[in-house]
Amino acid sequence: MTYRPDIKVLDCTIRDGGLVNSFNFDDGFVKSVYNACVEAGVDYMEMGYKSSKKIFARDGLGAWKFCDEEDIRKIVGDNDTDLKISVMADAERTDYHEDILPKSQSVIDMVRVATYVHQIPTAVDMIKDAHDKGYETTINIMAASQLKESDLDEALEILSNTEVDVIYVVDSFGSLYSEDIQNLTAKYLGYAEAAGKKIGIHAHNNQQLAYANTIEAIIRGTSYIDATIAGLGRGAGNCPMELILGFLKNPKFHLRPILECIENSFPDLKKSCSWGFDIPYMLTGQLNQHPRTAISFLSSNRVDYTNFYDTIVNGD
Repeated sequence: MTYRPDIKVLDCTIRDGGLVNSFNFDDGFVKSVYNACVEAGVDYMEMGYKSSKKIFARDGLGAWKFCDEEDIRKIVGDNDTDLKISVMADAERTDYHEDILPKSQSVIDMVRVATYVHQIPTAVDMIKDAHDKGYETTINIMAASQLKESDLDEALEILSNTEVDVIYVVDSFGSLYSEDIQNLTAKYLGYAEAAGKKIGIHAHNNQQLAYANTIEAIIRGTSYIDATIAGLGRGAGNCPMELILGFLKNPKFHLRPILECIENSFPDLKKSCSWGFDIPYMLTGQLNQHPRTAISFLSSNRVDYTNFYDTIVNGD
C-alpha cells in the first residue's frame, strides 16, 4: 500500500471539542489526548483558542478558550516530543499583539488564524504578527460554502501573498459534497502552489461526509488534515481521527493509542456532552446553514424533527 509522506495530521479534539462543553475539560482528559497524539505519531495538537479576555469572560469558560502559556505547559511541559502544539485565533476576537508571545518564550509551534472574508485585513495582520514572532501559520477561511466565487478568489489572492504557510478549505456547515471538495481543492491549490504554500481540509460531519470529504481532499492534493478523536466537535462533530489514521497507511501513524484514549477517557465525557450526527444537523447541512439552530433544538431534547424542518425551511 502506498502513502503520501508529505501529509500532516492535526488533532483539534480540544479546540473544536471545546465548543461542546465550553472548554471545561479537566487536565487529565487533555493530558490523555496529548499522550495519545504523541504515541500515535500525530503531527500537531491544537490546544484551543487564543481568545480575548476583554471580549470573553473567564466565568464558565475553561482554560482552553484562552490557552495561557502556563496552562499549556501544565499539560505538555517543554513538549520534548515530535508533536507540535498549535492554537487557533479568531480574527477580531483575540488580542494577538499581547496574548501571543514570541515563539522564543512559548511552547506553541503554530498559530492558526480563522477569518470570515470581511475580516481579511485583520487576518493578514495576524498572520504577519505570528510569522514575525517565529510561528508556523495557517488560515481558515470560514463559511466558504456561502461565498460568491469572486469574493473567494479575492480572498485567496490576498492570502496567497502573505507569509501564511497553509490555507485551509473549511466546510463550516458540513454542507459540501465530493464535487464541491474537488472544485475548492483545485481552486485553493491553484493559488497556494503558485505561492509555495500548502492547503488543508477541516470538515464537519453534518451529512456524515466529513471522512469521505477528507479522503477526497487528500486524493486531490491536500497536505494538512484536521481530525478529532471520536469525531468530537461542535454539533455533528468532525472527521474522526481513528478513521483517517487507518486510511493514510503511513507506518509513522499508530491507531492503538487513539483507541486506548477513546476507551479510557471518553465514556465520562459522553455522559455529560452530546455530539455527532443527528437529523437537525443533517438538515442545516443540506440547507447550507450554520448549525446553531440545530444545537439549540437538540439541547432542549426535542425530537419534533418535522417542525424543525418547517421552521428552518420557511424561516419562521
